[in-house]
Amino acid sequence: MSLAAQLARALAADAPHEDEADFGAPEGGYREAAVLVPITRRAAPGVILTQRPEWLRSHAGQVAFPGGKLEPEDEHNAVSAALREAEEELAIPPAQVEVIGTAEPYLSGSGFRIVPVIALVPPDLDLTPCPDEVADWFEVPLAWLLDRGNAERKTGVWRGASRTYYDMDWHGRRIWGVTAGIIANLSRRLTWDQ
Repeated sequence: MSLAAQLARALAADAPHEDEADFGAPEGGYREAAVLVPITRRAAPGVILTQRPEWLRSHAGQVAFPGGKLEPEDEHNAVSAALREAEEELAIPPAQVEVIGTAEPYLSGSGFRIVPVIALVPPDLDLTPCPDEVADWFEVPLAWLLDRGNAERKTGVWRGASRTYYDMDWHGRRIWGVTAGIIANLSRRLTWDQ
C-alpha cells in the first residue's frame, strides 16, 4: 500500500482525540487556524517542523508545524490556509504538496481551533525560512513522532489552572504544547512500521 493510501486510510478511521477544551471556550468563540503536517516522501518518511524565533511576542522559540490563523483570502478553508502559511514560512510551493486530508480540530487553551492538514511533500525541497516567522526548520522521522513512548505527560500551571500536556525531546529540540498534542492525536490514529 502506498504512503498516501496508508495515510488516507488512517484519517478515515475513528480514533480517540484530546485537546485543551477543558479550559473552556473563549469569550467570542475560538479563532480558526490550520497547520500543515508535511510528511516527506522517503522510504522512512519524516515530518518537517519549524522553530520560531526567540524574539517573537507569542510562542517565542517554540517548535511548531507551519501554519497560522485563517485569513479572509482563505474563505474559511483550512487547507488553503495551511498551504498559504507553509509557502510563507518555508517557501513550500503548494503545487508540490499532495494533501491527503484533515484530522480532527485541536482546541487550544490559547483560544484557537486548529485543523491539522496532513500532506505529502517531496523529500528534498529547497526550504527557505521566512526570518520574520521561522528561525530554523528540521525533519523528524515519522516513526519516532508516532511512537507514544517518546512523549512524556507532564503537568504545569498555566493561567492559574493546572494543565496536563505532552513533552517530547528530539536531539535537544523541545516539542511540547499544541504541537505535541496534535502529534499525540495523530499517534492514536496512525501506526507506522519503519
